[in-house]
This record gives sequence, structure tokens and C-alpha cells, in this order.
Amino acid sequence: MRDVPSFDRRSLVLAAATVASLWLAGCATAPALDAASVLRQAEQAMGGVGLKTLSFTGSGTGGTFGQAWQPAMGWPGLNYSVLTRVVDYDNGAIREDFGRSRSEPNGGGAIPLMGGGEARATGFARGAFAWNAAGNAAAPAPVALDARIHDLWTSPHGVLKAAARNKASASSRVENGVTYTALSFTEPGRFTATAWVDSAGMVTKVESRLPHPVTGDTDVVTTYGDYKDFGGVKFPQRIRQSQAGSPVLDIAVKDVKANVAVDIAVPDNVRNFAERVSSEKVADGVWFLAGGSHNSVAIEMKDHLVVVETPLYDGRSAAVLAEAKKLAPGKPVRYVINSHHHFDHAGGLRTAVAEGATLVTSAMAKPYFEKVFANPNRISPDLMARSGKAASIMSVSGKQVLSDGSRTIEVHEMQGSVHAQGFMMVWLPKERLLVQADAYTPAPPNSPPPPAPNGNNVNLVQNIDRLGLNVDRLLPLHGRVVPLSELHAAIGRK
Repeated sequence: MRDVPSFDRRSLVLAAATVASLWLAGCATAPALDAASVLRQAEQAMGGVGLKTLSFTGSGTGGTFGQAWQPAMGWPGLNYSVLTRVVDYDNGAIREDFGRSRSEPNGGGAIPLMGGGEARATGFARGAFAWNAAGNAAAPAPVALDARIHDLWTSPHGVLKAAARNKASASSRVENGVTYTALSFTEPGRFTATAWVDSAGMVTKVESRLPHPVTGDTDVVTTYGDYKDFGGVKFPQRIRQSQAGSPVLDIAVKDVKANVAVDIAVPDNVRNFAERVSSEKVADGVWFLAGGSHNSVAIEMKDHLVVVETPLYDGRSAAVLAEAKKLAPGKPVRYVINSHHHFDHAGGLRTAVAEGATLVTSAMAKPYFEKVFANPNRISPDLMARSGKAASIMSVSGKQVLSDGSRTIEVHEMQGSVHAQGFMMVWLPKERLLVQADAYTPAPPNSPPPPAPNGNNVNLVQNIDRLGLNVDRLLPLHGRVVPLSELHAAIGRK
């Protein structure tokens, strides 16, 4: 390499020094973004000064989070005939009422099959409590708390209040040639968020991350557009949201009311709720574990336990595992069988990992669980994150047998289900007991048969017939233990 002449070297040094000094001078003189000032201006621009409560109503489309037909697919499409949210900023409370129906044939969720009508539901959260309306009663729903609190404090006005409360930092962002002020903060133990505020003071986007029992720290993007003045309060007429990269909401807002009367009180049974697991012995060394919306089954082997399903979240799963070990003292839980990948049925698998159990799931679901179990879990670390244990996963393709020489457990992959691919049921041939989830949920005793057979019920019978299983009783992972005859009656089989 040739030598650089001394003149050139001096010139290069001088030029570099000049650039450095200009950069430093620019940094020294550039005005720092004042988050508090941005927040005040945005609150004034959006009509949020003195705003204590707000309700909005709209309609549109969405997706059922965590209920994909195949693992790693997008969330199944929904139509919302109505969606109403009422938020109480002073008390940290939210209520959501909706009517929704299925817009595609496959996938899960508590929604009728395509063409089967509309599901209506109401959900609440306040402070550290979440619950659902169940007729005239309240059903605790702790697994829904994080998402509902997130929706409350990432709403257009809520995010400004949360940013102020949590002393947000401010920075400049440019997207598509437009400059925004980004307000970043953490709601401790709940979520992290960055709100994008445009030059007019409108919140146009919130990028957030919240904890989830399956996916760990999960990315959410919510966009707000087409702002309109509703009686002095600026509110978007279009709300879009994606979770874990897939759309969950696209709502056209029709009506907004500010400072409406709100009374979201925590019911006593919700405030005093604790996970309860009841055990019913259904055969020697086999127990049906109920006491909530989701059931489990404990099966005693010579030197260990097998548990079918650890659902929902740490709290429910830990209670199930504790009850199982109480029923068979001194025996560890060696295997946990997962019926399918839907989040309500997979929400406690991380708890089983912390317990040291091997997960038994479909070959289709194994790569998905390996991926999501590797996600960070820092916002609100669960038992698996705190244990530092990695998941051991056994995959099932078609059929898997677990045996200790005296008891045999068969795990069968169902065929033809529109609810989930990789859908599995558990067969105890000696006891003639079949454990299944979601394919059939028994109606209350003495209920008349449905006017038309449910397709999932029919598919379950088809799989029982295909495998030639001589079933005596069904152990549903929702509902009560029933004889096979009740399933046959539900589909019109004599």
C-alpha cells in the first residue's frame, strides 16, 4: 500500500476533526425531547383533559388469538356484529361486550362452527382481577387479566395516562417520511409500550409487548386512524390490532361517549377466587380433575404419574399438578399429555416444564412449542422462566403408547377435525376410558339433543369408530364424565 503524502494526511485529520466537532456541537445544541410537554400537548389536542371514562362501539372483523387450526397459522377469522368497550381510567377498569361469529371453517375458540350463529359475551377487568359474565353470575378469568389491562392502558387516551404515570421517555421516529414523537414506558409486571404521536398530537400507533402463558413476551401492534371529534374528544374511527404477527382486530368505530357513568365493581367471588381442583376416582389409579372451566386427568403408573392436560396458565396448572401428586404420594409427574396447541389447553405447559415433565404433543405442534418456549419471558417471569429448565418434548404422529407393563396409555391423533390439526385423544384400553378435549362438551343432564348434530361431535364418533375403540365412558376436558351413549344421542345415533 502506498504512503499517503503528509499534506493528505494532515487534510484527512483536519477534516475528521472538523466533522467530529460539528457532530458534537450539534449534539450539544439539539433540543432534548420533553416527554411531559409532548404528553400535555397530546392530551389537550385529543380532548383528554378531564377525561375519566369513555365508551366506544363499532363493528368489523378480527381473529381468535391462540386458536389457529394449525400451529403457527394466523388466527381464525371472525366477524364482529358489535364490539363495545367501556373504560374507567380513574379506577383502572374495563368492560367489553361483543357479538361475533366465525368467518372461516377451521379453528377453535368458544364460537359456533361456521354458519352456526353468533356468540355473545361480556368480559371485565379491574385492578388485579378479571372475570366474565356467566348469566347472572361472574366467572373468574385470571388468564384474561394481562390482555384486558393492556387494552385499557394502550387505548388512545389510556396510553397517554399510562405514559405520564410511568414517566415515559421521548424520542423521534420517522416512518414513510413522517416524523413522530415516540413515548416509551413500562407498566411494571404488565407490559411495555411505545406510543407514536403525530405532529397534530394524535396517537397513531402503539407498539407493545405483554406476557403470555404460551408465547412468553408477545408483540402487539395497535394502529389508530381517521380521527374524528366526538363531542370534544378526538377518537379514531378505525382501530387495527395484531398479536404475535397476526391480525386480531379491525374495527370501524361508530359511536364514542366521554365521561359516561361506569360501575365496574369486582364481585366477591372474583375477589376471593383461588384455583380449586376436585378429584373424582373413575378407575383404579385414574382420577378426573375438575373444579374449573378446564379439566385434567391424572393416571398413576408404577413409579410415576401421567397427567393429561395442564391448561390455562401457571395458577391452574400448578394446582392440577399439586393435586395429582397428592393423590399418588411420592410419584413424580413424568409426562404431561397436551390434547392440542390451542392456548387455553397449552397455557400451563410451561408449568409442566418447570416441574420437569416431558411434554407429549403432536408432531405438528412440537416445532411450534420449541419456538415459543424459546421466547423471552421477562415482563412477568413464570415458573418455567424462573426455573431455567428447557422443555423435553415427545412428538406423536398417528399413535404413541406409554406403558409400565401393567397399565397402557394410548395417545391417538384424530383425523378430519375442523377444530385443530394435530388434535389428540387419550385412550385407556383396560379401563375403557376416553379422554378428549373440545370435540365434545356434554350438555347439562337431561338436555334435549341439539336440533342438528355438531360437526365436531360427529368427527369424534368417526374417530372412535375408525380406531375400533370400545368406549365405556368419556372424560371430557370441558364438562362432566358421561357414558358413550350421551355422545351418540347428541349426534342422533340410537
